[in-house]
Amino acid sequence: MNKLIARAFDFRLLTLAVAATLAIAAIAANAADASSAGRQQYGAQAHRTWKGTSVQRSRGADGAVDEVRTGRHGGTTTVDRYRDGSGTTDARVTGPKGGVSTVDRTRGADGVVDQTVVGPNGGVTTTDRVRGADGLIDSTTTGPKGGVSTVDRSRNADGTVNRVVTSTPPAK
Repeated sequence: MNKLIARAFDFRLLTLAVAATLAIAAIAANAADASSAGRQQYGAQAHRTWKGTSVQRSRGADGAVDEVRTGRHGGTTTVDRYRDGSGTTDARVTGPKGGVSTVDRTRGADGVVDQTVVGPNGGVTTTDRVRGADGLIDSTTTGPKGGVSTVDRSRNADGTVNRVVTSTPPAK
């Protein structure tokens, strides 16, 4: 056999070449793992980082549950719930851009809870709930631009509940 070929297939040189190749491959694999730390693998979309939402709830001093929501793009929404004098739970919602909405709930004379929502731009939505003669709760919601939505529930003889929704758009 030729001396050059014999040297190329020498066991010591061959072992050294394989060890060097494995060391380079291991270093490259560790570098790839470090660069993708914090990412979840989604098949072909492995380059995208996972961006989820987070909700942190805590019980306030008044017993109502407050929460802080962190959105996918880092915006934070806080919900401050509190009990008013009539025992209903009201809320103040501060959005990620600083807009504040308030939810005011009141108990009507028939014992059903009505609500008024004032949005961040000042629009007012009211929901008037009424207990019907059949014992089911009907509601009328008036939106900030004057649109009205009415929900009429009725009970059938077999106990199932029908619901008829009528919506009237706001006047132009």
